[in-house]
Amino acid sequence: MFAKRGYEGTSTASIARRAGTSQSQLVKHFTNKQGILEAIFQYSWECINPAVSLAIKKIPSPTERLKTTANMVLSFMENDEELRTIFLLEGRRIRGDGLMVVLVPGFLEFIEILDGILKEMAVVGELLPHISPQAYRSGLMGAFEGMLRDDLLRRASKLPATYSEEDVRVVFATFLSSCLAK
Repeated sequence: MFAKRGYEGTSTASIARRAGTSQSQLVKHFTNKQGILEAIFQYSWECINPAVSLAIKKIPSPTERLKTTANMVLSFMENDEELRTIFLLEGRRIRGDGLMVVLVPGFLEFIEILDGILKEMAVVGELLPHISPQAYRSGLMGAFEGMLRDDLLRRASKLPATYSEEDVRVVFATFLSSCLAK
């Protein structure tokens, strides 16, 4: 429902009806609507993170681990349109009093995975020096998310963003190449 109607356009009453339960039961388990959204995010990261960790475990090159991670996350997004919509349009949106952004533990664990890979790349001299690995992470994630978000907005509106999933992979790889020490 969040993917189709947006967070603000979805009420706890409509969620309860769809789930075949009462609002009081939703509140008992999730506290409020934001708790439901957090549970969706956390569950999703609990599916993604172990799969990524297992896949990259035996890859010796940190650069190849980063590429594999990016490809896996993109594959997760390709395979679940609703999850993709929620992640990209509701993921780190400011809520409430303007100070609240939903950062579930699973997302922070994913950031730790990326930061670990990028830190190792820096230590072995694979990244351009004098730039924080976290700056690389933020830049690469921003580019990746921006392309995917624009593609969603193209589908829902008239945003000019006619490119394929393969284009997203190529642009990510190109951006990553520009960060690598020669």
